[in-house]
Amino acid sequence: MNLMLRVTLNTTPEQCERLLELQVLFAQVCNALAPIVAKTRVWNRVALHHMTYKSLREQFPALGSQMVCNAIYSVSRTSRMVYQDPASRFSITRLGERPLPLLRFADNCPVYFDRHTLSIKNSQLSLYTLDGRMRVQVALRPADEAAFHANRLREIVLGRQPDGIFELSLWLSSVDEPANAKNPAEAGDDLPTQGEIPEYVTVEETA
Repeated sequence: MNLMLRVTLNTTPEQCERLLELQVLFAQVCNALAPIVAKTRVWNRVALHHMTYKSLREQFPALGSQMVCNAIYSVSRTSRMVYQDPASRFSITRLGERPLPLLRFADNCPVYFDRHTLSIKNSQLSLYTLDGRMRVQVALRPADEAAFHANRLREIVLGRQPDGIFELSLWLSSVDEPANAKNPAEAGDDLPTQGEIPEYVTVEETA
């Protein structure tokens, strides 16, 4: 079973500001990673983590350790779309040995969470911010909250809509699904169409 939940966050102005600050710093970490990916052609999540985690923690101490891991995942995920998808005009199959273009993440790029940085209990959302945990009441059906706790969590993505409202997207799968089953980033769920670059990413081609 695969399930996707969308949750709108009815934040106060102060809470919205905290999420904006987190989103901007998350994008900065992604942009620190992007040149390394372009230079080394390494975007495998595990390999990229071993290569960059320590230096990123030193460079961005304000972002928690788990959120740094999530930023590495974000860059790995996006790099697969841009460099690995055969339909992308920037795929390595098309570029060959030519230098890879540089990815630039906008300040409104998605922020990835996990069970270490986000929880839900009694319709109250608790999520990581740069100033500690933030709690927000959410309109979530009891059945959906139960599914969040009972199922395997594949992804949690915080996005900002054009009107400035934040929204969470949660992808779940049944616990009996193999742990190594493809996640949404690999399976193509809720991703741009093949070859399309995410709107929050600018690709800077090299000369």
